Amino acid sequence: MEIIDKENKIYLLNEENFDFPTLEMMKDDLVAIGGDFHPQRILNAYQNGIFPWFIDENNYIHWFSPNKRMILKPEEFKVSKSLKKSINNKSYEIKSNENFYEVIKNCANIKRKNEEETWISEEFIYAYKQLFDLGYAFSIECYLKQELVGGLYGLLINNVFCGESMFSKKTDASKVAFYHLCKEAKNNGIKLIDCQVHNAHLESLGAKEITREEYFSMLKE
Repeated sequence: MEIIDKENKIYLLNEENFDFPTLEMMKDDLVAIGGDFHPQRILNAYQNGIFPWFIDENNYIHWFSPNKRMILKPEEFKVSKSLKKSINNKSYEIKSNENFYEVIKNCANIKRKNEEETWISEEFIYAYKQLFDLGYAFSIECYLKQELVGGLYGLLINNVFCGESMFSKKTDASKVAFYHLCKEAKNNGIKLIDCQVHNAHLESLGAKEITREEYFSMLKE
């Protein structure tokens, strides 16, 4: 790897291998640029506490490892009274991995506050669809009258679920999907849900920020 910003310790990834900066080599949230979306490169990134966020105008992938990491332990998921009603709403049907492609497409196309455009480009969609086909990416889906109205997707790396994005077209649909993710996580020995960066919505559900060093320590465990 070639260092291209000495002050912030940002590296240009080598096209010939799938190496990433170690914790000791990091300073800023952005730790590397370049590389490609080869499945093994993406898996190596997540195993090393790094994830791709967007592609810039020069077609470079930007890889992040935030100094403050947002995480949620499945047993700490908060259920409000209103959410409990939605969870118990028998109109909602929850499925897993039935419609991964539509989940990620909806995450890309849903309108969000303070966001003019999505970072989930066609390159991201193709890359994570490959990971789904390989058995590393998963989706939780919420249906209402057989219509997909909410859901989320992410990668399962050892006993950590690395959440990528979620969407909701009906009240609490994504929260209900997230609740079922936590339920399945507890039942299957998944110790941690990586939420990546701070989000007030996720904080209301029990997620919290920890240091990058703490997160890397959890990954080692």
